[in-house]
Amino acid sequence: MEHIQTLVIGAGAVGLAIAAELSEHHDVVVIEQNTHFGEHTSSRNSEVVHAGIYYPSNSLKAQLCIEGKALLYQHCQSYHVPYKKVGKVLVAHGEREIAKLHALVQQAEDNNVQDLAFLSQAELAKKAPQVKASLGVWSPSTGIVDSHQLMLSYLNKLSAHAGQYVNNTRFVRAQFDGQHFIVTLNCDGELFNLKCTTLINAAGLFAQSCAKQIDALDARFIPELYYCKGQYFSYQGSHPFQHLIYPMPEQQGLGIHATIDMAGQLRFGPDTTFIDTLDYTPNAQAKAHFVKEIIKYWPNLDSSRLHVSYSGIRPKLFRNGAQDFVIQDHTVHGIQGLINLFGIESPGLTASLAIAQHVVNKVTRPLG
Repeated sequence: MEHIQTLVIGAGAVGLAIAAELSEHHDVVVIEQNTHFGEHTSSRNSEVVHAGIYYPSNSLKAQLCIEGKALLYQHCQSYHVPYKKVGKVLVAHGEREIAKLHALVQQAEDNNVQDLAFLSQAELAKKAPQVKASLGVWSPSTGIVDSHQLMLSYLNKLSAHAGQYVNNTRFVRAQFDGQHFIVTLNCDGELFNLKCTTLINAAGLFAQSCAKQIDALDARFIPELYYCKGQYFSYQGSHPFQHLIYPMPEQQGLGIHATIDMAGQLRFGPDTTFIDTLDYTPNAQAKAHFVKEIIKYWPNLDSSRLHVSYSGIRPKLFRNGAQDFVIQDHTVHGIQGLINLFGIESPGLTASLAIAQHVVNKVTRPLG
């Protein structure tokens, strides 16, 4: 039976980042059940590099987003990954939203985001032309990144350190013998086993189902999973925006915001809907809701140029309220060598390298 040091389940942005970082220390294999890497949450998002504004103080999301943002921009320069530090404008309309915006700025300061600036009406008109708002705040460190090229750069780093990426390979189960994991994999319909010392479950939307197949893991350490679907609409033709425009956040997300991609095309989203099964089919009927939300801050919207685009699904751990990343090691569940990552949603793309370093520290510390 083949014996490797580390097996990573899931080749999304976080799984690939972990594998790439770990490959500098261990021999690593990362498996992906699909034909291509990053087919789920990692490639179905806004591709925004987040500043770290919204997350609760002392949370993993706040810490790893801010650390990850710096690491990501540095990585993109080193590996020639396309990105743009376009900045974003947070906009508020009316007294209630103004109070919420002030609270957000305070939260950002608590999270050590020090570069936000309130905009005068003249500055707001310049940075967010045609936008209707009582008050605006500028976030210069927010950016956009080509998520596919980012994941490809992680894969290239993994390969450069002799790590392996194996697609069309599904995790079936793992048995822990006290020192190693005997892992059963399904590769194109054929079962085979391998032995690993470290097992990292970074399967995203499938992390809970994988965790349930690890025989030594007590079910109480596996949180509930809720699929939260968000869809996007693209805007055809010219538009006035050079920066991202974010309204005040909603209970389940950051609101239907305006982003631009690397080519400069404008898109809006996501909305939030909880669903029972994985289904990426966009709902064109949501257009009326999008139009209603967008014109609150962009009254000049030409709705005839708004077209349904794509959707993504987040692995939520709760239906309501703020939630943090959950990264469990043996100090939580008692199994040496097992690391489970649950609820890795936004800002997971931004935080991917910081999450990777966080996991690497957990893996290498007991050995060193």
